[in-house]
Amino acid sequence: MRFFKSFKYAFRGIVYCINNERNMRIHTVAALYVFVFSFFFKMSRTSYAILFLTVASVMMAELFNTVSEELSDMAAASFNPVVRIIKDMAAGGVLICAFFAVAVGICLFWQPASFLKIISFFILSPPMFLVLLCVTALSVAFITLGPIGIRDLIRNKRDK
Repeated sequence: MRFFKSFKYAFRGIVYCINNERNMRIHTVAALYVFVFSFFFKMSRTSYAILFLTVASVMMAELFNTVSEELSDMAAASFNPVVRIIKDMAAGGVLICAFFAVAVGICLFWQPASFLKIISFFILSPPMFLVLLCVTALSVAFITLGPIGIRDLIRNKRDK
């Protein structure tokens, strides 16, 4: 039972990070788009493995950044220059990871014919283009408001 509880605690930490960190929501949405659009590209199992590891490293970096921020805030009740440096370094780690994830993405997805295939798919299928627009709007709302903000917005509209 303790083994299964450890999964529960881990998922609770991931959910906390998604609920409270806009950058984690950005990484989550970007990962979902990358995985969905990856089917338009010719990719080997090795390419997908690299993609999975790259996405996981960015999300892990964001989780560890959140850990360092939370611990730093807990340790220092007021402004502390050392805490600022710790937070800046953790954010720098995420930035480096995200920068190299983009580089990996360029290496894996630089297939101009596949980009044309994506454009053609949406031009030839207006309903799918409409779905893409709706999903993009929902993604922007998810990133900016977060799950808690969306829930509160829905509750406020329902209560009126």
